[in-house]
Parts: sequence; C-alpha cells; structure tokens
Amino acid sequence: MSVQLTILGSGSAGNCAYLETTETRLLIDAGFSGRQIRQRLAAIGRTPETLHGILITHEHSDHTQGLAILAAKLGIPVYCNRQTKEAIEAQCQTALKGRVFQTGATFDIGDLAVETFTVPHDAYDPVGFLVRTSHGNFGWVTDLGHVTKLVVQRMRAAHVLTLETNHDVKLLQDDPRRPWSLKQRILSRHGHLSNAAAADALQEIVTADLRHVYLGHLSRDCNRPELAQRTITERLDQIGAGHVRVELTCQAHACPTLRLGSDPLPSTQTQIPLQIQDVSAEEPA
Repeated sequence: MSVQLTILGSGSAGNCAYLETTETRLLIDAGFSGRQIRQRLAAIGRTPETLHGILITHEHSDHTQGLAILAAKLGIPVYCNRQTKEAIEAQCQTALKGRVFQTGATFDIGDLAVETFTVPHDAYDPVGFLVRTSHGNFGWVTDLGHVTKLVVQRMRAAHVLTLETNHDVKLLQDDPRRPWSLKQRILSRHGHLSNAAAADALQEIVTADLRHVYLGHLSRDCNRPELAQRTITERLDQIGAGHVRVELTCQAHACPTLRLGSDPLPSTQTQIPLQIQDVSAEEPA
C-alpha cells in the first residue's frame, strides 16, 4: 500500500492537486479548466471519473475554474464550507452536490481523515487542510496573508506540506503593471505570503517528521522560482533542517508524483509536462 501526491499545477492562474491512496482519490482545488484537469490526470494514468471527491479551499477562480464542469457533468462530490459553496454557486449558477463542512471540523473520505482550519485570506471563509493517511499527513495552505498560531499548530503534524510562496516583496513593489491598491491587497494580512514570510512560517512549522515542502502559488510577474527556492532553502539550512526537501511547483505543468509507502499504486505512469493552452495571463491574486 502507498499514498501518492501530484501537484497538477500551482500559480496565480490555477491550482489543483491530486491525492490518492489505495481506497480514495481526491482533488484539492480545481483551478484549471475541466479539459486541462483531465489532461493532467491522464498524464499520470488517471481520469476524473474515478474521483471520490474534490476539496475546495475557497471560491476564487484560480481554485474553482473547472469545478462546475467536473462536479455537474460527472457528479463528483464537492467538499467545502457553506459560505464557499454559496459563493461558488452564485458565480457558476450551478448547484454543487457533496458535503458542507463547518470550518474547523474533521471528516472522513474513504480511508482519509480531513482536518479543516481557517486561514486569513480575502475570501468568504477560506480554509487550509491537513489530510491524514496511513503513510503520512499532507498539509495544504496556499492562500493566506499571514501565518497564524492555528496554522502553525495544524501544519506541525504534516509530513508533506504545500506552502504558499507567492511573491518577492521587492519585485512586487517595483512591478509597473499592478496598481498600488492591488499591491496593498497582496501585501495585506489577508493577501498572500511572500518568500520571506513563508520562510518565517516554515521556521515555526518544521519538525523532525516534515520531509517535503512544495512551494506553491508563485506569481509569474512578482516572483522567480530560484528566489523562492533559495529563500526557503537558506532558512532551512540556518535552522539545521536539511532533512526537508524543497520542491517547486509550476503553473504550466504538473510536478513529479511523490509516493509514500513501500508498494506502488497500480497504473501510474511517468509524469508528462503539459503546457497550458487556456490560461493566457496571470490573474492578479
């Protein structure tokens, strides 16, 4: 038995991940078109029809773009809180079927235990997730303006963590394409984490059990992968946490699949990078 995680894509224009155990197959967010999600799943030998559910962090389009098509056409259950559900239904004019959870609740999907917790972001009721499996715990916090004590507490249980490194502060401040009002929103306590802020948070989160950190939601204009990776790696080295492997995520294609456990899952193929065809420009978030 084993568990596998594939970040199908992460950035300011789309976020989606695939998590699978021997019993359960989930998406975490669905921020690409239905066609793109199908193609990216196909690259690892999977199809949307086999999904048992979709976890949604919040209603912004870079996390929900393909949700209506997948949920309505295929009947895949959607797991989100009530305010997020109402906001998505108003945007898409489509009723979502699934489970409405109260933020802070823990519930089971197959052999997974999903813990939910509030995060500070400019959405109706945004959440992070800690998904517990028999082979390790997966933390997910990709949109938050600052890291609270609650976030640190929940993420300290993670063996694999997806953490936002949205922007480099100087690149954001110097960006001529963004008005000052948008820069203020991104830099606010309900906006997005900078590389430095993510490094500060990780210093509090890291434990001996944390093994992998995925750097997510990188801005195309206001960050550079090498900047994000260097900032995080240098901080981990400073605190003696060289056991943590730092992985970059990408908007244009999926990351290599991570597997925890001794026995490989069936029908898994080598990751094939797929170029985005339906996202032409970065969203401002």
